[in-house]
Amino acid sequence: MRRREFAGILAIPMLARSLGVRAQGSAPRRMAIVHSGIPADKLTETGGVTWLHEFFGELRRLGYVEGGNLIVERYSAEGHIDRAAELARSVVARNPTVIVTNGPLVLPFGAATTTIPILAVMAEPISEGVSDSLARPSANITGVAVDAGIELYGKRLEILKEALPGASRVAYLGSHTQFDGVFGKAARDAGRRLGLEVVGAPLGEVTQPELERAFQRMVQERLDAVTVSAAGEYLANRLPIAALAASSRLPAMYPYRDYVDGGGLMAYAPDLPELARHLAGQVRRVLDGARPQEIPIYQATTFHLIVNQKAATALGLALPPAFLARADEVID
Repeated sequence: MRRREFAGILAIPMLARSLGVRAQGSAPRRMAIVHSGIPADKLTETGGVTWLHEFFGELRRLGYVEGGNLIVERYSAEGHIDRAAELARSVVARNPTVIVTNGPLVLPFGAATTTIPILAVMAEPISEGVSDSLARPSANITGVAVDAGIELYGKRLEILKEALPGASRVAYLGSHTQFDGVFGKAARDAGRRLGLEVVGAPLGEVTQPELERAFQRMVQERLDAVTVSAAGEYLANRLPIAALAASSRLPAMYPYRDYVDGGGLMAYAPDLPELARHLAGQVRRVLDGARPQEIPIYQATTFHLIVNQKAATALGLALPPAFLARADEVID
């Protein structure tokens, strides 16, 4: 069976090193971590994903150690978002103590259980219909929000326009649902204010062939730049996305620093390690007995502009000095 086949993803969740391990004084807690794009075997402290490194490290510092008093089961949709409901039902059937998930999987998990606590990395929980309030989460879902409101989509376009004053048409690389929903509308509205036409580059699944087709269409339509969705399945494919943007000679604005570290041009990004530490603290509280409704959704407040000057040079871009001066970090 091929590694990326969905059935294989569900069949063998990665358990802790030993299911026989018991914490002193009590049975170990069980945490299911489920991601929309990152493969299950990479959902670890050493899997090469910055926020996961911080998340598991903070959990350990807070007293929950995998293989000791914590059993971790790992699952991934690997970009097959159309099967999210099936994945959610399968995980819920195993009845973990807590479920940690992200973006497009939040609502399917919320539909699958109203009793198991769900801790999630989300974009904008209120606009997405996850909760009516950040301070008092609805139902059994809380977590962290990587967006500071939908205005962030306009802010990223504003920065992109400052870097590329001559740009007039920009692609939005994301799903149909994102582009047709509140996020796409926010981007289109902001684009009109800035004199930019924001064009959808929707994907059904975030796979290499789909990404290649999307970038081919952008080149054929002579788009000036691209902005990338903040959804986790795109972050999971950050290296191929950055490589395709470079080979297509398309300047790109990314939502996370990880893209720039992987060769991307620029990002206006929240501090993901900080958010991961907050998420770990929320998981600790749930494992200690708190209800999700008692834990406010933590919203990102700090964002940084990171620019990769080497990527700009490879694209033949002479970025304005004023733009470079306002960057929080310029990678040479």
